[in-house]
Amino acid sequence: MRDRRNERSWRRRQSRDQHDSHRLWNRSFRRQIIELTARYRLPAIDRDRPFASGGGLASYGQNLPDAYRRAAGYVDRILRGEKAADLPVQNPTKLELVINLKAAKALGLSVPQTLLVAADEVIE
Repeated sequence: MRDRRNERSWRRRQSRDQHDSHRLWNRSFRRQIIELTARYRLPAIDRDRPFASGGGLASYGQNLPDAYRRAAGYVDRILRGEKAADLPVQNPTKLELVINLKAAKALGLSVPQTLLVAADEVIE
């Protein structure tokens, strides 16, 4: 019975967030993925910061607050009369690396100092 309830709940969330199904899947199963990678001692990296802060080894991806600020610039330009089709496609400009040393230690990994220095955040 509980599995059906969880499945129904998941389906409701999926239909609500259909525009970005990968993020939904990732949020729904993040905890399970982190637990399984720890249990089977598999190093794993994800694009979203909550993966590393939730116990995963590392994350490397775009800085979402920065992306939202840049999107606001697009909204401003459209509201001022520019056509959306005329606006250039933008790629992420700010990527962030988060390393979880506690997870690395549990996996028996040593993280090179050069990588730690390059990281935007190191979780001890």
